[in-house]
Amino acid sequence: MKTPDADGFLAEQLLRLTRRLQRIQRRQLEPVGITPAQSRLLRMLVHYETPPRMADLAERLEVVPRAVTTTVDGLEAADLVRRAPDPTNRRVIRIELTDKGRAALRELRSARRAAAEEILAPLDKEQRAQLTVLLNTLFGSPHDRDC
Repeated sequence: MKTPDADGFLAEQLLRLTRRLQRIQRRQLEPVGITPAQSRLLRMLVHYETPPRMADLAERLEVVPRAVTTTVDGLEAADLVRRAPDPTNRRVIRIELTDKGRAALRELRSARRAAAEEILAPLDKEQRAQLTVLLNTLFGSPHDRDC
């Protein structure tokens, strides 16, 4: 008799949870009018003291620079970010949040909280704390995590 592959089952459950989170996030972001990739980039921008270059964003987001360009194009068209020349080097372009982008971030935070509450609803306070400890163990220190 073959024993069940507990690690394989756990990995499959995590993948199913990820897909569920993505569906919920898409549904929550729809009223805000942005994609999950755009949401991630907007959230990333607030973690820089100086507005970042697109290359900085690509590295931090672990995507190819072209993906950042496409995402920034969409956000710029929606007036959520702007490209601004670096004051010390005119050849360098930095990406800045606009006032409308800051307002969208507030909406995003609210949408993320609603999505988290939906996915975590079956867990009580203690179970949520345990899950937090386990996820922190898997993902390392808070500085290693995505925003």
